[in-house]
Formats: sequence, C-alpha cells, structure tokens
Amino acid sequence: MENYTMEGRTYRYYGQEAPLYPFGYGLSYTTFRYRDLVLSPPVLPVCANLSVSVVLENTGQRDGEEVVQLYLRWEHSSVPVPRWQLVAFRRVAVLAGREVKLFFQVLAEQRAVWAQDWRLEPGTFTLFAGGQQPAQKTRAPSEVLSARFSVTGTARPLRTC
Repeated sequence: MENYTMEGRTYRYYGQEAPLYPFGYGLSYTTFRYRDLVLSPPVLPVCANLSVSVVLENTGQRDGEEVVQLYLRWEHSSVPVPRWQLVAFRRVAVLAGREVKLFFQVLAEQRAVWAQDWRLEPGTFTLFAGGQQPAQKTRAPSEVLSARFSVTGTARPLRTC
C-alpha cells in the first residue's frame, strides 16, 4: 500500500456524500430542543482549551435520553482535515418538560492537525452542538446549533504547549 491518506475511505473524508447511518442515528419517543450555545472564551490563545455550555430541553410528553454531540470544523487549515470531527458526546436523561444545562471542555489537542507532527494552528473554527451531525438528514427532527470561535497566536507543535 502506497497511499495512506483516509480521503474517500472513511465517512469523515467522503466529501459531499453523507453516510447511510451516521454516528448518533436513531429515533426517540420524545423530542428535544437545543438552545443557548455559549463558547468561552470566543477568542483564545493557540494552546488554550475551550469551555462550552448548551441547554437541552425535552419538549415531548415522555422522559427520554439524548446523545448530545459536539463537532469541530476547521475553517482553514494548512493540511487536509475532516469536514467536521466529533470532539465530545454525552448521553443525557431528561424528564418530560424539563431542561438541563450541559458543560463540555474542548481541549487544545483536539484542534491539532497532523503535518509531520501534531500542530496547533491559529484561525477560525466552528463548533456544532446537537443530537446529530451537522447537515444530517433524518426522519427524527433534531436541530444542530453552531457558533464560531477564533484561535490567536502562531502555529506551534502540540508538544510545546
């Protein structure tokens, strides 16, 4: 084997073609609504972690569980990267008519790209939070929120942070 790239070989690199059953696919006996996605800080140094909070509300008539998923997208990268990458998920039980506020931490190393070494790069990123992948088409309604954040500084090897 001479070509070790993953492009065209795994769902993360298929381009515009969506996977048949993406991560988190499935139906529920209730419905959920996401709101108040907050990224803190919205501008962070290249080696810093990102704090994320989002409110999940069970808008249905039954208690239910939701798999809350966070995906990261690089807006510009010096090397090929996935369309988006799963950086966190959590299964959450929510009683009917109730809501919970969830907190996540996206580590700097989760933004690293491989360029002969793991590197952190400055730039603009988009974080998605929801019950499915961004742009996923399913029969079960589930919204995906998004927010942008910026990373400042100069590119550097991950091991130097």
